[in-house]
Amino acid sequence: MRSHSGTSDDGPAYPFDETCTARAVIDGAGIVVEWNEGARRLLGHAPADVVGRPAAKLLAPDAGEPRPPAADNRWTGTLALRHDDGGTLRVRLLAHRRRPELGDRSDWLVVTPLENGTLAGQDEALAAAFLDQSPCATAIFDERLRLRRVNAVMAEALGLPEEHIRGLRIPEIGGRPQNEELEGHMLRVLRTGRREDVQTYLGTAPAGRAQAWLARMAPLTDAGGRVRGICLSAHDFTEQYLARERLQLVNEASIRIGSTLDVTRTAQELADVCVPALADFVSIDLVDPPDRGGEPYVGPVLAPVRLRRAAHRSVNPGDPESVVKRGEADTYPAGSPQADSLLAGRTIVAADAATTLAEWLVWDPARADRVRELGIHSTMSVPVQARGATLGVAVFTRFRRPDPFTADDVLLAEEVTARAAVCIDNARRFSRERETAIALQRSLLPRSLPRTAAVEAASRYLPAAQAGVGGDWFDVIPLSGMRVAMVVGDVVGHGLQASATMGRLRTAVRTLADIDLAPDELLTHLDDLVVRLSAEAGGEGVTGEVGATCLYAVYDPVSRRCTLARAGHPPPLMLPPGGPPEEIDVPPGPPLGLGGLPFESTELRLAEGTVLALYTDGLVESRERDLDKSRALLFRALARASGSLDETCHDILQSLLPSTGASDDVALLLARTKGLPSSQVATWEVPADPALVGPVRKQVVGQLAAWDVSEAAFTTELVVSELVTNAIRYGERPIRLRLIHDAATLIVEVSDSSHTAPHLRRAKTFDEGGRGLLLVAQLTQRWGSRHTTEGKTIWAELVFGDDRGDGEVVAEPQLRESGAEPEERESGEG
Repeated sequence: MRSHSGTSDDGPAYPFDETCTARAVIDGAGIVVEWNEGARRLLGHAPADVVGRPAAKLLAPDAGEPRPPAADNRWTGTLALRHDDGGTLRVRLLAHRRRPELGDRSDWLVVTPLENGTLAGQDEALAAAFLDQSPCATAIFDERLRLRRVNAVMAEALGLPEEHIRGLRIPEIGGRPQNEELEGHMLRVLRTGRREDVQTYLGTAPAGRAQAWLARMAPLTDAGGRVRGICLSAHDFTEQYLARERLQLVNEASIRIGSTLDVTRTAQELADVCVPALADFVSIDLVDPPDRGGEPYVGPVLAPVRLRRAAHRSVNPGDPESVVKRGEADTYPAGSPQADSLLAGRTIVAADAATTLAEWLVWDPARADRVRELGIHSTMSVPVQARGATLGVAVFTRFRRPDPFTADDVLLAEEVTARAAVCIDNARRFSRERETAIALQRSLLPRSLPRTAAVEAASRYLPAAQAGVGGDWFDVIPLSGMRVAMVVGDVVGHGLQASATMGRLRTAVRTLADIDLAPDELLTHLDDLVVRLSAEAGGEGVTGEVGATCLYAVYDPVSRRCTLARAGHPPPLMLPPGGPPEEIDVPPGPPLGLGGLPFESTELRLAEGTVLALYTDGLVESRERDLDKSRALLFRALARASGSLDETCHDILQSLLPSTGASDDVALLLARTKGLPSSQVATWEVPADPALVGPVRKQVVGQLAAWDVSEAAFTTELVVSELVTNAIRYGERPIRLRLIHDAATLIVEVSDSSHTAPHLRRAKTFDEGGRGLLLVAQLTQRWGSRHTTEGKTIWAELVFGDDRGDGEVVAEPQLRESGAEPEERESGEG
């Protein structure tokens, strides 16, 4: 059989002669799966006679059985092999696993050169001296890229003597993909005659570790300039490479860790960054706070330590190395890597599976079995600490990478973990502040909306997904005369300060509403309050940035009229019965806090069953779409309102807000108006004559009998007597008495033209008057006064039946204790 060199006048085209190497592949079961022409030339056996049969049949009877160490992926030695002619041939073989990661299941590539060439020429001795004495790892390949010479440094780097590998190509020496890539570069140098530098990995025999090499390849030419071979010099730059890798990992950690203010996500980012760059498996276990929203643990750590798995990551899919699932808590006793590192307050490395690591795992047989099964040989436990607080521990494990953790690995792990610890602590602080703010805000918002005769209401509040809670609020406030106030507001900013300001404004609105101010007047007083809050927030004479918007509406079910005013707030919508949604034209008004600018109100009559929609701007303002599209979506969602207002609230939020949550706080209040029939309202014009109070009381008793609420007649008669008598004595004409009845509530209203407000005082023992309003306060659930354009109205609310409150007094013995006899009230004295 003729071998060819693959050369021509134009240079080498394909320099490889496959028949110059005897090559066979033996699988993990010892069966020959490949047999090349070189092997046939060496032993005379045809491929059909060998492939598929045990490789042991090729051994001579006295050859013995080669037993390469189980941990090695390469073997070299001399064996006696059977030749096809019946003779015995002693051959030096080189064998290495083609896929070391498969272990015993990997195929073995067995090779031996058929030629051992040497350099020719009169300068061979000088060249040999140069090679042997050079401090650089150097190898010389011929024009067929077969190894001809290596110096001592290269032989040491390869882990094989020259006589064992002379005549082999690089892929046949190492068998790794990097070797084939390196040979490709050598072929290009052979063809072009130009030098090349390549950074690559080559295995070293002593430790089986991968090292980084800079391979410099130069063509070797003869006197005529013809390329006759390749000179390869390899320079070990593993330390520089690892330093660059460590720097890259630190840089990547600074970018990837802490992308969100979420504790679990941040811990997972730490694990993701370190696998596989630093370890084959990483777990992060965190200390649970003492209580919900509590501070991190700052005292000394005591064993056993209870930790909760926040995150883990493995090079293997499914994380089979993890004994604890994410979110589960486990207790680590003294002697475990987690507890020992926390007790010591520093990083602890166990790099000896037979001693230190085995002692650590005595406490947990399940973990010990997993360590033996996976071949874990090195563990590094790093405390997660930030700002003097112990947050948890990160455990780094190696089982696929053969090298143990080094001192540089410890520094790298500590650097990356320290960065992650600060991010985790920031996330925890943010979570605590957010939970505190949410708790504060929810405590300031109404837990449930009151049931009133004026409206049926439903509401929703959603804090911002990322920005934290803000100052959005809503409220439904019962007013006198069965009326109800509805308010929605929004304080500028987010966080605890905004929530606290919201609480102050909501309290102010309820206080101002309690004195029955008109909507535009209420906003004026609220504007003054925000101006004062801004001055207080600024300090040292500098005005702070405190601002808010507000919408205030008052609905009267008797007249079915609604009065609205707004201060820089989005206008409300209404859905009339059987009609499409429409926007209510309310004068915009300036935002609260500007000071000195007027507010205007508008009044409209609403049909019974009209749905009012009051909301904050977080509902319609979005980065994904403009305001007009959001408002169109709101109109369509409101138009779909059928029965339940709760379902309508849910539908509106689902239609307008993204699944990831709102970018700003959202407050939504829906109210369906009710009307009070005229049959439940009775009105009398009262003459300004004290002698006519008695007939008025009788008319009231008759009206109560018509309403079938005679059980309230006694108390109502006394209240009417006191209020009407006071209006006659101290008020101005005309005087009007109105009774409003709904379910178990009765309201007595007496109006006159005087703007002087009454006040409650305690009468002395011998005073002839002054007990009227005190008596009214004792007899009724609540009472008060409100100013109107015509004067004032004194009102009192009585609750009877099952809805009677604890403060209501209706029994006759209690009346006598207060010093009033029923018969005495006929005089109409106040």
